[in-house]
Amino acid sequence: MQIHQLSVTGRKGKKRIGRGGKRGTTSGRGSKGQKARSGASVDPLFEGGRSTFVERLKKVRGRKAVNPQKYTVTLAEIDRAFENGETVTVALLVERNVVSKKALSAGVKIVATGTTKKKLSLEEGIKTSEKAREALGVAG
Repeated sequence: MQIHQLSVTGRKGKKRIGRGGKRGTTSGRGSKGQKARSGASVDPLFEGGRSTFVERLKKVRGRKAVNPQKYTVTLAEIDRAFENGETVTVALLVERNVVSKKALSAGVKIVATGTTKKKLSLEEGIKTSEKAREALGVAG
């Protein structure tokens, strides 16, 4: 190995711009502006004060929510769709056309509109409002 083949590794300093040479007065930084100044560091997502791309996306028509709302099912609908002693599951709700197929991924919540006298058990993933839980508890 010769002396000219050696190299210093792991030493990267800041690039020093504008110390004479071919670059000229502005040294490749353009003329004026925030990025032309020394010590300039601009957030790459900053767009000069206008709404950022992410914020503009929120205003696009027909945009889907990241966490879709759960499908609401009333006690009256459950009373119509299920027999006494059955287990209420999301799959059965879809099968019996109480909710659409999208409820399989979004989830279901039972609300206390109407009444039920049937003894029903609920699947683990189904949420209930407090009054609906009381009504189902009273029924058994």
